[in-house]
Amino acid sequence: MNRGPVDSSQVPRFAGLATFARLPRLDEVERADVAVVGVPFDSGVSYRPGARFGPAAVREASRLLRPYHPGLDVSPFEQAQVVDAGDIAVNPFDIHEAIETIEAAADGLDARLVTIGGDHTIALPLLRSVAREHGPVALLHFDAHLDTWDTYFGAEYTHGTPFRRAVDEGIVDTEALSHVGIRGPLYGKKDLEDDRRMGFGILTAADVLRQGLDEVIDRLRQRIGDRPLYVSVDIDVLDPAHAPGTGTPEAGGLTSRELLEILRGLAGCRLVGADVVEVAPAYDHAEITSVAASHVAYDLVSLMTL
Repeated sequence: MNRGPVDSSQVPRFAGLATFARLPRLDEVERADVAVVGVPFDSGVSYRPGARFGPAAVREASRLLRPYHPGLDVSPFEQAQVVDAGDIAVNPFDIHEAIETIEAAADGLDARLVTIGGDHTIALPLLRSVAREHGPVALLHFDAHLDTWDTYFGAEYTHGTPFRRAVDEGIVDTEALSHVGIRGPLYGKKDLEDDRRMGFGILTAADVLRQGLDEVIDRLRQRIGDRPLYVSVDIDVLDPAHAPGTGTPEAGGLTSRELLEILRGLAGCRLVGADVVEVAPAYDHAEITSVAASHVAYDLVSLMTL
C-alpha cells in the first residue's frame, strides 16, 4: 500500500514540515515510483538571480494540494508511491561541477523525477540522465525563450543554452522537439533560424491564443507520438500577471489555466521526466508564482501515475 500525504484532518495544512504536497520523505518509504526533488541552483542566470530559493517556495505553496485530481480523474498518491526526495545540493560557484552533481544524483534516484529548480541550466543533466535509460527523448519545452543559444558571454552552460547542448549531445529526438509559449524580442532572426535547423517546432503564445487549446494539444501529441517524453516548464512561460516571481519576465504569456490544460492534454503520453524551473520568490507577490508552479508540478506527477 502506498503511503500518502499527511492527513489534513489530523495536522493542519499550515503545520509540520513543508514537503511537496505534504508527501512522505524518501527515507520514510521502502520504494519510490515518482520523486519530487529540488535543485536550489541559479548560477546560470543571465538577469535576475533568486531561483535557488524556488524549491523551498514551491514546497511551501504546495501545502494546499489535495490527493484527488478531478481534471485527470486520478488519485496520484494512491496509484503510485510518490515521495519528496529533498534537494540535490550542488556547488553554487562551479557550473560544470554542479551539472555533474545533478546528473549523478538523478542517476542514483530509482524513480521518475519531477524536479523543481533552480534555473534552466539544470535541464541538461536531467535530460542526460533520462536519455541514458530511454535513449533520445521527445522534448516539450514551455518557455518565453528558446534556450537554444550557443553561448552567452562565451559560456556554453547557462540557463539560455541547455537545449542547444542537448541537441549537440544527441540526447533528444530531433523529430520530436517542441517549444510552447515563445514570445518577446530576440537578438535577431538568426535565433529562430538556428532553432528550426536543430529540429524544434515553435508554438508561440500568440499561436495558443489564436489556434485554441485543442488544436495546440493535437499538434503536440502528433509530434510526440509514442516516444518517451521529457517536459520542461520554465515558469516564465506564464504571463507576469500569473507568474511575476521569475528572473526574465516577458509580457503576453500564457495564463496558468492554459498551461495546466495543455499539460492535462498529454494524458497517456510516456512521461519519463520533467522539471519546473525559474521560480524566483523574491520577485513574487502573494505566492502567485509559487502556487502556479506547485500546481504545474502536481499535474506532472499526476500524469506520471496514469
